[in-house]
Amino acid sequence: MKIHAPRIPCDMLAIDIPRPGGAGVLVPVVRPIPPLARDEILILVEAAGVNRPDVLQRRGLYPPPPGASTIPGLEVAGSVVGTGDGVSRFSVGERVCALVASGGYAEYCVAHEGHALRIPQGFGAVEAAALPETFFTVWANVFQRGRLAAGETVLVHGGCSGIGTAAILLCKAFGAAVVATAGSEAKRAACLALGANLAIDHRTQDFVEETLAFTGGRGADVIVDIVGGDYVVRNYRAAAVEGRIIQIGLMGGRVRELDLMPMLSKRLTHTGSTLRTRSVADKARIASELERDVWPLLEAGKLRPLIDGTFPLEEAARAHARMESGAHVGKIVLTTGAGRGD
Repeated sequence: MKIHAPRIPCDMLAIDIPRPGGAGVLVPVVRPIPPLARDEILILVEAAGVNRPDVLQRRGLYPPPPGASTIPGLEVAGSVVGTGDGVSRFSVGERVCALVASGGYAEYCVAHEGHALRIPQGFGAVEAAALPETFFTVWANVFQRGRLAAGETVLVHGGCSGIGTAAILLCKAFGAAVVATAGSEAKRAACLALGANLAIDHRTQDFVEETLAFTGGRGADVIVDIVGGDYVVRNYRAAAVEGRIIQIGLMGGRVRELDLMPMLSKRLTHTGSTLRTRSVADKARIASELERDVWPLLEAGKLRPLIDGTFPLEEAARAHARMESGAHVGKIVLTTGAGRGD
């Protein structure tokens, strides 16, 4: 492997989950620098995105894949400081953001070279760290699996979440009409500011009725759902004939009762996936399509991730508390000493 010596220390600061529990179980620890495989790059992390799966991992509900680091964190941005012997896409010194299976809450992180992308021109590390997990997820589910096309209508639940804000931005950029749900008037306004054509306050409005009214009774062609639970049967009512429902999360719990007749009569497709367990090749294919179709929009200033706020790496517990409060609008990002100039 090629390491940018002598700048690489033996140890690094990272965040550990010593036991499942609330946000307070997250603690700073000292860990060895992770070893490099031949197809991996070593990144000096400046910023790391915080995502809902990190919260689930902390609670003991979403363990990392076998053999992966137990350090949480699914996306990072920073500089390449080492490369495995088989790496051909990147050189030491290049600035990248990357999707990782775990290990992002640390000063150094390894990533497969096929899952890394150069930081878009004009982007800092904080904005770049907000891209991989949500953009990979939305692209794989909404565009690859959901086959969203220009001129169609998409209903995005949780419009102010990381997934929701990315979905609004990407769907609008590719010519769809966007309906979003949110939990407050301020969050409705944020969805509209991002480009949503209609924002629904799910506390006071019925998203089925509002979606059908917006589409003249036809319904949404694609529905992006991070909630599950009783939303599933309502999604079937809100969907258009031949609609595609994309299940990305289950924040509302499992479905207790479900009438499948609307699925049959409307010829609906209900699909979904998790990103973390997909193959190396699958993730590399998503990265390649993002680089081809989305990165030019980022560099042209047509897309910009919405950042809710940043926290020092050492204060990861506060970042998780912020996410669990439900008050955030957009992405929460951790910054390291390298990102803060410490």
